[in-house]
Amino acid sequence: MIIRIDPASSTPIFEQLVRAVRAEVLAGRLAAGDRLPAARELAASLEVNVHTVLHAYQSLRDEGFVELRRGRGAIVTGAAAELAAVRRHAVDLVEAARERGITADAILALVREELSR
Repeated sequence: MIIRIDPASSTPIFEQLVRAVRAEVLAGRLAAGDRLPAARELAASLEVNVHTVLHAYQSLRDEGFVELRRGRGAIVTGAAAELAAVRRHAVDLVEAARERGITADAILALVREELSR
């Protein structure tokens, strides 16, 4: 897994890490049971604070992408595969909406409406 961050970006580093790992999971390059690098190891390789990596891992845990286990680190969950499958449906939805000239705001409103049922 290759993670790149842009220290000059206005996006916080922890969020860049979350997005990078999320993208790897959704693309299928990380699967259920795969371990993420140890927080200290990743922090050292990216030259960032270990707490920044831990913050990213906690956000990924809160989203259901990883499970944090003391002594075992961050492990990709089975829910990540389910999220990847749903992403494929989202891609289809976006493509269909674009073909019909439907705006992003309209799509989001439809999704929120369905989620609130």
